Amino acid sequence: MTKRVLVPIADGSEDIEVVTIVDVLRRAGADVTLASVAPEGRVAVTTAHQIQITADGHIDDCGDNWDLIAVPGGIPGAEHMRDTPRLIDLLKQQAAAGKLYAAICASPALVLATSGLLADKKATGYPAYQQMDAAVVDSQSRVLVDGNCITSQGPGTTLEFALTLVEQLYDSRKRSEVGEPMIAEAIYL
Repeated sequence: MTKRVLVPIADGSEDIEVVTIVDVLRRAGADVTLASVAPEGRVAVTTAHQIQITADGHIDDCGDNWDLIAVPGGIPGAEHMRDTPRLIDLLKQQAAAGKLYAAICASPALVLATSGLLADKKATGYPAYQQMDAAVVDSQSRVLVDGNCITSQGPGTTLEFALTLVEQLYDSRKRSEVGEPMIAEAIYL
């Protein structure tokens, strides 16, 4: 069965996080929808380092049934995500249903914590944004899984984060299947 994944993107999203998350999940066989949260239904965005990316669609046109929602970070990308009611509603539905939701870099603090989605979770994030409303903030973990919530520190942990998303969505065998040809598993296991 194909897993459905939503990856939102905004003007100012962290480039490497967006592209790596989408790439690794698609290598695993997931049906990944890259959804813009830009104003007026715009699907083309400019990332934090001035790369132009055209999303598959707009967040307002996305359905509600996802196996995983993975939120990249970056500033002001994470702030735009935080200020998108449709995305916050989807994340809250995801958490309430016990389905996987994830965030990296500034997004654990700015998107998940401000929405109350880390109140009973152990989480990590970008060091400058680790003042978050979480049960426990772990500044040492590069990637942290707490139940159905996955968080990670930032650009340098993106590949490890994406492989962890594959493992949580599928299993450790699928993680190895995707990571070994990329020569990533030797680094992160």
